[in-house]
Amino acid sequence: MTETLPAQDGTITAGAIADLRRIGINPNFWYPVAVSRSVRKKKTFAATFAGERIALYRGESGTVYALEDRCAHRQVPLSMGVVEGDVLRCCYHAWAYRGNGRISQIPYLPKDAGRPPRGVRAYPAREAYGLVFVFPGDPQQAATTALPELPEFDSARHKTMTFSRTVRCHYSFMHENLLDMNHQFLHRGIVGRLQPKLLGYDTDPQSVEARYLFTHVGGKKNRGAGLLARDGVGGGKSSDVITIRTGYPYQTLQLVPEHAELPAFSLWVAYVPEDAEQRTNHVYGLLMIEKPPLPGALHLAWPFIRRFTERVFAEDRMAVEAEQRAWDEQGEDWNREVFPLIIDVRDVLRTNGARIRPESALCGAAAFCGGPTSRR
Repeated sequence: MTETLPAQDGTITAGAIADLRRIGINPNFWYPVAVSRSVRKKKTFAATFAGERIALYRGESGTVYALEDRCAHRQVPLSMGVVEGDVLRCCYHAWAYRGNGRISQIPYLPKDAGRPPRGVRAYPAREAYGLVFVFPGDPQQAATTALPELPEFDSARHKTMTFSRTVRCHYSFMHENLLDMNHQFLHRGIVGRLQPKLLGYDTDPQSVEARYLFTHVGGKKNRGAGLLARDGVGGGKSSDVITIRTGYPYQTLQLVPEHAELPAFSLWVAYVPEDAEQRTNHVYGLLMIEKPPLPGALHLAWPFIRRFTERVFAEDRMAVEAEQRAWDEQGEDWNREVFPLIIDVRDVLRTNGARIRPESALCGAAAFCGGPTSRR
């Protein structure tokens, strides 16, 4: 795959392959930016998406709204404001905003006086799966863009564990880490020595789906790993296949037993860039585990599963943050990737992504903001 790309100095280089770490995530999808329980009634919550500061607030009605996190008046963060009914009032001069971003009141301004024609940008917002999603792209596409479908979340046969962590790396490193199960050597102290076998994978312009079998070849098995994969992840007693999928922009890992309607366990993950350069992302994960026949068994095992997954995640975070530091030091991607699966997922992330906007491009989007000098 080749593209004609602007270099850092603005010159044009023909035939160059885009450095994936310079590709931004496509904003025209629903992205979680908070755990629902963090956005309390009549309270605000400061969130971010790729350098855009977003003020979430839950009104008296229980509805969550998402506004550009800066007052149109003096640019003070609206997340510092006060919720009154379903209106958000700036903490500085008490300008009040409706959930659609329009100014509802300027307390000290006479009724017949002129006021700004626009307020602030409002983001489409929805709650699902215990998370608050916003649509940071073209708002006209929000209604026709579906949220991810997670039937296990609503199943009475499953119990869900929610994860919310910041990782200091470009989101693409996270996709590669989960898809490339050849890195299991990294986790040898937690799960023992696992031998992954790639059974095959499929790819199309928006997704890559890989199927793995695992064999335990040595070392101590961790109790948490056995709980997650019933007889152990590839412990030799089960022929269940682990399926890992990047379906842009989300990622899933599932074990679906033969003839089962729902997975025995399923991990859904979204990687949400925080900073404008997208070198830091916030990971929102939902681990949905089928309850065993013995009542209460999963509840008792829950702390062990939490500890196991946190330890595995900590090692993965260590590795991907080290990859990002190397990129920062080298100023470009020096990776020598040889695994076709990862080469293909990089192409999916490139072609579906968007060029990271320079800082100046964050300014002045009148279609979304409160005027020609507002910032997005």
